[in-house]
Amino acid sequence: MADHGNTGEAGHPAMDYEAHDSTFKGFVLFTEVGTVALAAIMTALAVGGVKHAWLTCIFGTLLALVTAAIGIASPRIGWRAPAVPLVLMLLALVFISGGAVH
Repeated sequence: MADHGNTGEAGHPAMDYEAHDSTFKGFVLFTEVGTVALAAIMTALAVGGVKHAWLTCIFGTLLALVTAAIGIASPRIGWRAPAVPLVLMLLALVFISGGAVH
């Protein structure tokens, strides 16, 4: 059989726990940031659809994408970055007066 170097009890290569931990932390960060950014985008679309404020919708969507990139690039900020446009779009959903329905 081929020699696999550092092997564990069952003959399998020893696990690189440091790489595993790093990958898991990256996955959790991406999931957290992505979930909050998606909620912000969905709220922005609700502002556009319900309040007919499509420029606000576009602004909120772009802001959510930019802050998601910032949150992924800076793990210390993380999900808090896309939480800003989420809160702004929730406020817009509450306080912007809707268009007239004929």
